[in-house]
Amino acid sequence: MEFIIAELSRYIIIMLFAVYTFYGFRVFMKRTTEGKERVFRAQRTLIFLMHLLCSAILLMENKSMQYVLLWFLELLFYFVFVKIYQKAYKGLSKLILNNMMVCLLIGFIILGRLSYNYAIRQLFMAALAMGLCLLVPLFIERFTIWEKIGWQYAAAGILFLLLVFVIGVEKYGARNWISLGGIAIQPSEFVKILYVFFIASLLSKTTRFKDVVVITAIAAVHVVILVVEKDLGAALIYFVTYLMMLYVATMKVWYLLAGVGAGAAASVVAYNLFSHVRVRVMAWSDPWPHIDSEAYQICHSLFAIGTGGLFGMGLGQGLPKSVPVVESDFIFSAISEELGVIFAICLLFVYISSFIMFVNIAMKMKKRFYKLTAFGLSVVFIFQVFLCVGGATKFIPSTGVTLPLISYGGSSVMTTIIIFSIIQGMYVLNGREEDGLNENPQENDRQRRTRRRRNS
Repeated sequence: MEFIIAELSRYIIIMLFAVYTFYGFRVFMKRTTEGKERVFRAQRTLIFLMHLLCSAILLMENKSMQYVLLWFLELLFYFVFVKIYQKAYKGLSKLILNNMMVCLLIGFIILGRLSYNYAIRQLFMAALAMGLCLLVPLFIERFTIWEKIGWQYAAAGILFLLLVFVIGVEKYGARNWISLGGIAIQPSEFVKILYVFFIASLLSKTTRFKDVVVITAIAAVHVVILVVEKDLGAALIYFVTYLMMLYVATMKVWYLLAGVGAGAAASVVAYNLFSHVRVRVMAWSDPWPHIDSEAYQICHSLFAIGTGGLFGMGLGQGLPKSVPVVESDFIFSAISEELGVIFAICLLFVYISSFIMFVNIAMKMKKRFYKLTAFGLSVVFIFQVFLCVGGATKFIPSTGVTLPLISYGGSSVMTTIIIFSIIQGMYVLNGREEDGLNENPQENDRQRRTRRRRNS
């Protein structure tokens, strides 16, 4: 009986998630507020059903009351924060909220399948981040200082990155962690937000060549520090983010071409300078002769994806733990093995729909600083997805980057939630500016009622 349930469940889970993903793009075609709201309600229902089914399977597989508690806590997290979040972010993008929540819940499910402790810790860190992010609208609306302190962002970011040389610890060959009171923190995850703020603040004020040279030099300092730490994945994210923000701010193609050339040269230098880079390139280019040594990770990642096929082996039916570091860098392999390639592709489309919304928000922002900030955070988000998935599927060499909102890691999940929240805050701010809302609450309500009548 359990086998039949497990077999049926994998198809139902895929169907539910496929419909959710379809709605994520369908909403862009809806013209009325009521039509969009129906789509969002349908998405929330699908999230609940998918999470309920996955949690029931985990309980059936593990036969432990711990998983009943886990299901309850995850459900409490979902309903409480969806409600509170909508109160704090009045007029928010519900598509972004739904996408953030579905990715978090998928992360809780797959981490719970790998380890109960992973799921509990991830849930705690996500709840902490969501609680802190309730203050984001207040900071965005009430303080105008954020676009004025560009160099301060750079100074704070560089100092934070340099902390690893003082109190840092080494993990997976890179010295990019600090330990505070038994809690491991990855500074590069948090600094990338300051980094985007720094670039946006300065480029929103000037794009003269001599100023661009100085900004580029300071941005390069961030990248060099990360290279010295051997955190090449983060260094690549920082580099690409700056290059794209510079291009959008100046619209000069030769900046882009020069950056690509510099990046290619830096790649050659890194290949000759760092042995672990050469190992990763070798494992990527020709893994099979080294399946029992340097290429063990990528080979088993490909085995997992191939074994799962289109529909997956079923939650709890695969061997994801055969892939080293599967809970973080290679969690996409575990998702593909047990939930299927179709499910994994749908997940990628969810990320893409979020990115489209991010870019739309960036384009609509009136202030240049907010526009560049939203775009920069969008690039950070989607490029991280590309690096993680590309590394797990052997599309590119592995870079040791996590999958946003899903991979295990407190620093990663907190940073991504903050990124989503900052963009949500900008969306709310832009909506209020477009609506011409004033300080009179009664007048604001009258304007909102008028717009609803027009939309209907």
